[in-house]
Amino acid sequence: MTRAPELPAAIIFDMDGVLVDSNAFHLHKWVDLFRAHGIPFSEEELPRMVLGPPNDVTFRRYLSADLTPRQIEELNEELEANFRREIAPHARTLPGAMRLLDECRAQGIIMAVASAAMTRNVDFLITALNLREYFREMLSADDISRPKPDPEIYLKAAGRLGVDPQACAVIEDSFVGIEAAKLAGMKCLAVATTFSADELRRHARADLIVPGMESVSLGTLQGLFDGAH
Repeated sequence: MTRAPELPAAIIFDMDGVLVDSNAFHLHKWVDLFRAHGIPFSEEELPRMVLGPPNDVTFRRYLSADLTPRQIEELNEELEANFRREIAPHARTLPGAMRLLDECRAQGIIMAVASAAMTRNVDFLITALNLREYFREMLSADDISRPKPDPEIYLKAAGRLGVDPQACAVIEDSFVGIEAAKLAGMKCLAVATTFSADELRRHARADLIVPGMESVSLGTLQGLFDGAH
């Protein structure tokens, strides 16, 4: 008898570049900040430098290694206000994301968001896009002490969902996010929305890389567990 494909016990989504078409606005927020503070930067290198690492790491790299916690807090508020202003009129889900969410919900699979963004941004976007009803848990940078690539956020998400990390599938788009998922012992599907498939193959160890969310179905995620990929 052929064994039925195994369903993941839970699916955990990164937010930016996975659920939400927001990366261009995350780049714009840094451009606005750097220009406001007279900081030179390379537009070509900007995505690799700012999409993924925590904001404070980038502040220290570009502005000063000696920033105080208060200065970092003020810069972060300025930066994320830039983001919300930029994206507010344009917020939308990535093509394919809603279809996958509906498919998973129809099958009774529990879902969570685990984002490196601050809680205010996660709430802002999830509310703006009417996605809250899909997720049992929503975790942000404010819920953890160690950012991606540390697995803390994914392990905490699995704990809140009450599932074994090894039974979870993660959808990610960044090098640090993929590494966090794999260190958590989870299956990880990477979408080439922020970095190219070639870059993801060279610098990350996802179980499967696809061009975008249009290429992801529940069957795709099942394949991560049944040895099809």
